[in-house]
Amino acid sequence: MLLLTKSGTPILGQIASIMGWIMNGIYIVLSTVGIQNIGLCIVIFSIIIYALMTPLQIKQQKFSKLQVVMQPELQKINKKYQNKKDQDSMMKLQEETQAVYQKYGVSPTGSCLQLLIQAPILLSLWQVIYRIPAYVGAVKDVLTDAMTEIVAVDGYTELIRNFIQENKITRVQLIVDNATNEATAGSIIDFLYALSPSQWESLSEMKQFSSFSGVIDSTAEKISHMQNFLGLNIADQPLEIIKAGIAAGSILLVVGAVMIPLLSWLTQMLNIKLMPQTASTGDNPQADSMASTMKMMNTFMPIMSAIFCFTFPVGLGIYWISSAVVRSIQQVIINRVLDKEDIQKLIEENQKKMEKKREKQGLPPQKITSQAHQNVKNLERKEKAVNEAGTSERAKKVEEAYRKAGSAKPGSITAKANMVRDFEERNKRRK
Repeated sequence: MLLLTKSGTPILGQIASIMGWIMNGIYIVLSTVGIQNIGLCIVIFSIIIYALMTPLQIKQQKFSKLQVVMQPELQKINKKYQNKKDQDSMMKLQEETQAVYQKYGVSPTGSCLQLLIQAPILLSLWQVIYRIPAYVGAVKDVLTDAMTEIVAVDGYTELIRNFIQENKITRVQLIVDNATNEATAGSIIDFLYALSPSQWESLSEMKQFSSFSGVIDSTAEKISHMQNFLGLNIADQPLEIIKAGIAAGSILLVVGAVMIPLLSWLTQMLNIKLMPQTASTGDNPQADSMASTMKMMNTFMPIMSAIFCFTFPVGLGIYWISSAVVRSIQQVIINRVLDKEDIQKLIEENQKKMEKKREKQGLPPQKITSQAHQNVKNLERKEKAVNEAGTSERAKKVEEAYRKAGSAKPGSITAKANMVRDFEERNKRRK
């Protein structure tokens, strides 16, 4: 029945199951040395997952580094065809843009591909953190006794639903079995895992559950021990902890709760600062607009993360903080490695990889690379020829005007131009 609480979304569900095995394995290893702490599991889990994602991150950063080098050429091409919307111009724009990408041995979809791979992994990671009991067997086992007693009570679904509404437990949604019209055992376990220490007390005091209040109290003690992380219960919300701390006069508890959203904001800002930033150039309004939007999002998202942390369980805040710290360390290492890497060597490596792909498709080696270089050279040669032709044409027009000025009629425009020319020549001779 517990499988009902797992993510059933195609692809995400399968990836989440694999990550769940990793999470469960971490808990088992820690348990063998006497550590039963879900918060610590979340931290280690974040480190392992993001470490495994390092190759994807490196590929994305390499693409970003090459994109900075490519950008002036791409902007030049876009500017060239900026006001040309006919089909022939659009085809030339596409060909010339493709030639630049081929020149540097990268694909236009290179960055998107890395993001498409990372996105389901990150979403699945969220599912595991959000639904710990569905993936960690030891947590489920602790909550099973209390769940068994609750589902034996007549009308337990309505009782739990009212309890959720009265205590404003927004992260829990009961799953009802169509056959019995009662909440499933898996969703009751999710409900129990989401309870804060004060809510466990309220549940134990319900008269309908008075016959097994001892089981509820025992379960609350066990799960609270597993959920305790640096003095905070990871199922509780920082805002509720702050209120409880103020009521109890515990400054330490208040400070600990405030640190969760604060550290979430700080660590994510640090991560953003370490990421390569695209600067505005003024030459490409579309690129500058995208850079400005990205800058605004980079400022806005960490703030929203901090706000959410006040009302989300501490466990999710720990995940955000630990993952941001891991990404920051990861980014520092990647930056140092890429700063030492020769850009020309990187281009050659990309070209070799592209050649191998072309060879698998039955094309001869060097074909696409040679063609790309030739396309770029042709573009530069054509542009130079156009500029020279323009200059030559202007020179011919000026010479023709001066020639006509010698036989101009008095008072005509040509005669006036002749006077200006003579005046300039006399000034030159005086100098």
